[in-house]
Amino acid sequence: MTDEFDRLIERHGTSSLKWDFGERFTGRSGLLPLWVADMDFPAPPEIREALERRVAHGIYGYTMDPESLFQAAREWWQRRHGWAVRREWMSSAPGVVTSIAVAIQAFSQPGDRIVIQPPVYHPFGISVRDAGRQVLENPLRLDGGRWRMDLASLEKSLDRRTRMIVLCSPHNPVGRVWERDELEALVDLCVRRDVLIVSDEIHSDLVMPGRRHLPTAALSEAAAGITVTCVAATKTFNLAGLGGSLTIIPDDGLRARYRTAQAVQHSDLVNPLSVVALEAAWRECGGWLDRLLAYLKGNYDFLVSFLADRLPAVSVTPLEGTYLAWLDMRGLGFPDGEVSARLLDRARVWLDEGKKFGVEGAGFRRLNLACPRSVLEEALPRMVEALR
Repeated sequence: MTDEFDRLIERHGTSSLKWDFGERFTGRSGLLPLWVADMDFPAPPEIREALERRVAHGIYGYTMDPESLFQAAREWWQRRHGWAVRREWMSSAPGVVTSIAVAIQAFSQPGDRIVIQPPVYHPFGISVRDAGRQVLENPLRLDGGRWRMDLASLEKSLDRRTRMIVLCSPHNPVGRVWERDELEALVDLCVRRDVLIVSDEIHSDLVMPGRRHLPTAALSEAAAGITVTCVAATKTFNLAGLGGSLTIIPDDGLRARYRTAQAVQHSDLVNPLSVVALEAAWRECGGWLDRLLAYLKGNYDFLVSFLADRLPAVSVTPLEGTYLAWLDMRGLGFPDGEVSARLLDRARVWLDEGKKFGVEGAGFRRLNLACPRSVLEEALPRMVEALR
């Protein structure tokens, strides 16, 4: 299917967050959206066919988790990531952000401190604050063009009220796929200081050639004993609107506490369509994912080459994982607000502002590469013209 990722599909008029709400969010209309992390590609045909069969049944009542879903997930994680996940470790959930919110309630008390590593996916901090906990920021540091964890600074800032760290792996928005030595150092620190790791691994399947995602909990028995892993097929296969995720907790005690908090919040019911889509994704769609990754790598290479040739003041952080390019626009010499105004008013292109992910992101922009190449071919010249 040579056009499966090149085909333009009209999304206006579908209540698409990405395409239909630009005027509300920005005060401008007619924008080309390259912001929020959903793809402009249809889900794989195997998923669509499975959904059509389920919809045809006509009854969408309360639904239990089918054991076949957990089996498909286990086989996927073994096949794609080398992690032998046991059935009893897994619980279903409406989504990864919901699972993180449940973990905050399960493993901390109001006033406790929870670590995040900005610039990072902004719902992390929102979830911590909304639960009455304190955010302890451990900013990533930019070292030779590559973002790294600053664990020395983290250890100095930990105290007896620090209960957990929410880890983004792979990292959104800076595109890092953490390496074994980095994750092992984090685990060692957390074991020594009695800090739980809640590992958001929703982008685990979306890694560039030459990189490999390492599940945090799979590193060692010690890691498994302190890690709550949140996974989903929704980013991988463009199913975010359907929802559905799994939480994987090897430790019996942690898992019992998590499930109690989940039951209290009534977040343990499943969507009859999402379970069908997730099972089909994990069981049948590995080949589609391989083709997607090749296409995303082509889009990334096109972006890097185009900007290097036409707008070298903007540099692209090396993309190791996710489909979200992290652009450093500080070299343009404009105030951050003026960069935003030029992009929105002159280029008519909508990117995520870096400061959305924390003050460390000021001067950066996040660009969604999961679109037909022709969209980039339209957007990038407009951006260059506006930012010169």
